[in-house]
Amino acid sequence: MSNSNKPSIGKRASVFELNGVPQFGQAFPLALQHVVAMIVGCVTPAIIVSGVAGLNNTDRVILIQAALFTSALSTLLQLFPFVRTQKFQLGSALPVIMGISFAYVPSMQAIAESYDVGTILGAQIVGGVIALLVGISIRKIRVLFPPIITGTVVFTIGLSLYPTAINYMAGGTSSPSYGSWKNWLAAFFTLAVVTALNHFAKGFLKLASILIGIIAGYIFAACLGLVDLSGIQSAGIFQLPQPLHFGIKFEPSACVAIGVLFAINAIQAIGDFSATTVGSMNREPKDKELQGGIMMYGCSNILCALLGGLPTATYSQNVGIVTTTKVVNRCVLGLAAVILMIAGLLPKFSGLLTTIPQCVLGGATISVFASIAMTGIKLIMRQEMNFRNSAIVGLAVALGMGVTQAPASLSAFPEWVTTIFGKSPVVLATITAIILNLILPKEENKH
Repeated sequence: MSNSNKPSIGKRASVFELNGVPQFGQAFPLALQHVVAMIVGCVTPAIIVSGVAGLNNTDRVILIQAALFTSALSTLLQLFPFVRTQKFQLGSALPVIMGISFAYVPSMQAIAESYDVGTILGAQIVGGVIALLVGISIRKIRVLFPPIITGTVVFTIGLSLYPTAINYMAGGTSSPSYGSWKNWLAAFFTLAVVTALNHFAKGFLKLASILIGIIAGYIFAACLGLVDLSGIQSAGIFQLPQPLHFGIKFEPSACVAIGVLFAINAIQAIGDFSATTVGSMNREPKDKELQGGIMMYGCSNILCALLGGLPTATYSQNVGIVTTTKVVNRCVLGLAAVILMIAGLLPKFSGLLTTIPQCVLGGATISVFASIAMTGIKLIMRQEMNFRNSAIVGLAVALGMGVTQAPASLSAFPEWVTTIFGKSPVVLATITAIILNLILPKEENKH
């Protein structure tokens, strides 16, 4: 390794350099920027899953704590590989932030409804092994996942999350006041704040639009009498992660549903790694950075499952911050992870998050889910939308969404078939898209 690539530990580096330690005064506000951009997205999947699984308040706090702590741990493992040689490293060593991924929410909801959180974590371990295998053989299997496939999957994920957001905006299906005017008023107030900041604000206000929207919506909802603070009172002040608190259970159908998503997300991570290096360092990621990043994605998710944290993935909004600001110093992002980790050790903070009314959370996240769907469309449009590609996308989304919206359509099949294909549209859409892409004849370019 050349001297120029060695981390200049102990020296005061620029925040625009990948390696070295910058001044704390410079690094802290930049790190806080990353935390603000991702903390809502990080805890929301845990809040959604805990609601579907029917967890009590104590377990909800533990799941949210684990989400924060394991996201921070995954980020640190990606930033600072502990295994590193000339040709191989375990971790990307690129400026990326890892967080709990919305991509898994539809499948996790289905599993939590039929089984429990332990079954999700067991499937996550299997998924981590699959991601590890994808990392090892990335050069050979990458050809199976062109933008038309990954775009279809991301688009389907976005579409499948819309009912979750709408149910949350109405107050949550388990709420006695589901559908009340107060819930809708608070939801639309939150959505209006988020939308206004996204389109009319600049800098920090735009970056923190979802967080500010939730704070404003929270205050508005409190004025309507929709906030219950009992969750904070019962939470402790300091608590370490509780490994295996929810147990680990291996249900084959759940493992298939989550495992397919891990394979897709491992390929999707290539896009985030590439966007980071191209946008901020004017270069493509090296093979060992890609391979190390995907392999660590698998390893860290196995570790996260044991600690009770839900599946993590690279966070695109933080990639956007890195490419916009050109701040690539790993210590800045490492400091963001440390802030997140400290938050994950404070049950009072996690307890505060459980008091956010579901209508406020729905109003804030529906724009996130819309953004996920539109990201999928952008990926799809990277390839020419000829008759063949239109058929792939159309049929995959139609089958995936159609079967899940007609739940009785698979009632004559065994339960495992329904769990894999009938509860979340992502698996069926993915498999359909891959098969069609392999068997449909490619169209010749006509000029």
